[in-house]
Amino acid sequence: MELVRGLHNISQKHRGCVLTVGNFDGVHLGHQHMIAALKCRAAEAGCAATVLVFEPSSKEFLDPDGAPPRLTRWREKFVALAAQGVDRLVTLRFDERMRAMSPEQFVADLIVAGLGTRHVVVGHDFRFGSQGLGTIETLTAAGRRHGFEVEQIAPFIADGVRVSSTAVRERLAQGHFQGAARLLGRPYRMTGRVVHGNKLGRTLGFPTANLRLGRRHAPLAGILAVRVHGIEGRAMPGVASLGTRPTVNGVEPLLEVYVFDFSGELYGRSIDVEFVAKLRDEIKFDSLDALMLQMRDDAERARALLL
Repeated sequence: MELVRGLHNISQKHRGCVLTVGNFDGVHLGHQHMIAALKCRAAEAGCAATVLVFEPSSKEFLDPDGAPPRLTRWREKFVALAAQGVDRLVTLRFDERMRAMSPEQFVADLIVAGLGTRHVVVGHDFRFGSQGLGTIETLTAAGRRHGFEVEQIAPFIADGVRVSSTAVRERLAQGHFQGAARLLGRPYRMTGRVVHGNKLGRTLGFPTANLRLGRRHAPLAGILAVRVHGIEGRAMPGVASLGTRPTVNGVEPLLEVYVFDFSGELYGRSIDVEFVAKLRDEIKFDSLDALMLQMRDDAERARALLL
């Protein structure tokens, strides 16, 4: 999949595409259904199936603290879209200029002048431009003026609900990981590069691989049974803590993973952490001894679930 970062990097070779625009957080089954339609129209037109996303999202730009938790950071989204067979991902920075762009400017500058779009595929609730004033009707009317077609994709239903990023977040927050997987079409994972921590887990007998979340808010938290991918060519069982480590007055949220029966070096390596079950919420203990006893119990429970 080709990546184009920034409007200034869009060149003549990128013009003449079939386009979809959105956040695509999670790249769930609803998104996949839309991408399938995108690829079909692109094949018919003989041009690139193109996805346009913004970083940060508009909600993150307008309200960083109140924006919904991210299911996928940008790199995870890139990998998921590539796996769906998208030809080109265009990533534009959402900033004050983008926020102020009217629906008419959005169409003229991005869809027409920028990408020379022939066909646009969007969801039933698509909004665009300043304050979300652009609608399906607005886009369709613009398409008649500028010579591109607009196709609206109906909501995708799975597991008895309309599939959406919100529905996935709700299931993850409830620890309903199998239900989330049925909406995503795959188990939910977080990907990251292992970084150095304060080595507290090692002193307590539980050496952990620490991953920064790469997002302001995570869609889940607590102590979790996990499977770790990317270490030895197979999924390896473990137990993880996702939170701020209140017992040691932590501030930055981290994902700390203890991989069972593994003693190798992981620093600098990229791993995928698949969430299987929630064991408990994160709590503050009165002492490190009390924390260590609970960690042993957590590990035993996770082993029983995974092995």
